Amino acid sequence: MIGQAIVYETLAALGIPFDYIEHPGAPTVEIAKRYWANLDSTHCKNLFFRNHKGDRHYLVVFDCDHDMAIHDLEKRLKQGKLSFASEARMERYLGTRPGSVSPFGLLNDAGRHVHLFLDERLLEADKLSFHPNDNRASLAIPTAGFLRYLDHVGNSREWITLYE
Repeated sequence: MIGQAIVYETLAALGIPFDYIEHPGAPTVEIAKRYWANLDSTHCKNLFFRNHKGDRHYLVVFDCDHDMAIHDLEKRLKQGKLSFASEARMERYLGTRPGSVSPFGLLNDAGRHVHLFLDERLLEADKLSFHPNDNRASLAIPTAGFLRYLDHVGNSREWITLYE
C-alpha cells in the first residue's frame, strides 16, 4: 500500500479498521476531491504552522469544505502571529512533504513537539479521511479509531470551534 508503513503498522496494532484508496498524486484538496467519491467520510484539510519565533509548531485539522484565512486562525488559536512552516520543518517534525501533511505525521514526531488544533465538529463525523503521509492514497478511519490513534501518539491537542 502507498504511504508510510508506520501508519499501517500502527493502525493494525491499535485494531483500527480503515478504508483505503489509491489515486494519482493529490497535493491539494481541490485535486483530491476528484478521487474521494467512493470514500464515505469527512475529508480533512491539514495545515502546518509555526509561531513567529519558530519555536512552536501547530497542526490544524478541519473539514476540507471550509476555508480558513490565516488571520482568522491567529485570532481563534491565540498563538500570536502564524506562518506556514517550511518544508524542512515539515520533514523534521512530521516526516512528510507539502501536500501530504496529515495527523499520521505525528508518528514521526518522537518529541511530541507539534500541538494539534482540531475543529470540534469533526467529532460528529462517522469517519475521517487523511493521506497516509503520501498524497497518492487516502484512507478513512472511524472517528472513534482516530481518537484512539491520537491518544496513542500523545501529542497535545485542543478541540475548538475553528469557524462559524
